[in-house]
Amino acid sequence: MKMVKMTTLCYLERDGKYLMLYRNKKKNDINEGKWIGVGGHLEGTESPGECLEREVKEETGLTLTSYQFRGIVTFVPAPDEVEYMCVYTADGFTGELRECNEGELRWIPKEEIEGLSLWEGDRLFLPLLMREDTPFFSMKLVYSDGKLVHVRVDGAADKKGAAWEK
Repeated sequence: MKMVKMTTLCYLERDGKYLMLYRNKKKNDINEGKWIGVGGHLEGTESPGECLEREVKEETGLTLTSYQFRGIVTFVPAPDEVEYMCVYTADGFTGELRECNEGELRWIPKEEIEGLSLWEGDRLFLPLLMREDTPFFSMKLVYSDGKLVHVRVDGAADKKGAAWEK
């Protein structure tokens, strides 16, 4: 039986930078050693928006005041596991950034993100998020032994997905 999860993932933006989380504090973490956005699993009867607000507050100490639902990523890390990630960007928030118990939070200039240790699939959807004119998107990322083996963008099979613009 497949394990199915629904999660949220948010990239908070400030002054041409995204708030990134370097996952280095949790045991048995599928994201260990990777830079990702902030977010997490839906709990109880939460909507994706409610989950996003709670997770951002828990992980960063910040309260979101303005955010946009940008796309959904179907993440298949193993044959018996699928995760539906609701991907957001946020440009409004209040509060003070605090230490995260899941890793190191850091504001990273957008032009430096490509050089970070990222999931291979994140390299495909992050450029979509960085372009404000990108319409809502759907992407499927299938991995085998930690390597990206299949990509589908808005229903079309595509080996590379969205190219990182230079």
